Amino acid sequence: MIHAGIGYDVHPLTAGRKLVLGGVEIPHRKGLEGHSDADALMHAICDAVLGALGEGDIGHFFPNTDPRWLGAASKLFLQEAARQVIFRDGRIINVDATVIAQEPKLMSYAGAMKLNIAQALGIHPKKVGIKATTNELLGFIGREEGIAAMAVASVDLPDAT
Repeated sequence: MIHAGIGYDVHPLTAGRKLVLGGVEIPHRKGLEGHSDADALMHAICDAVLGALGEGDIGHFFPNTDPRWLGAASKLFLQEAARQVIFRDGRIINVDATVIAQEPKLMSYAGAMKLNIAQALGIHPKKVGIKATTNELLGFIGREEGIAAMAVASVDLPDAT
């Protein structure tokens, strides 16, 4: 039976941090603030996979109050989401995500992001869709105060009835 989940994440941009999206370090004057590496793209995908399982969000599994996750690579979070799918005898069919950022331009990094995400989830890169858009200068994203990401995941799980 096919299950779908959605995910959304947002982090503020701040000076003095690396910008990491999809596991790729992207040259930029600001990075995303957060307890882990603040990879909003991987966080949104993690929430989408966990949502397809009917689970809580990333904070349920990896609370930002836990010092173990301070500075952690978000790849670990995706690997755990994939492990949760396998634990339920399921398989990830695909994930599709969009990053919303005014700057920097991101599509030249999409291939590397797809590979990192696919490896973390244990799926083929062709099962990962990555898109990027701006917020047309509107709101906190348009003012370059933050970056957001949204994702959807489909997971095939055995029928629970």
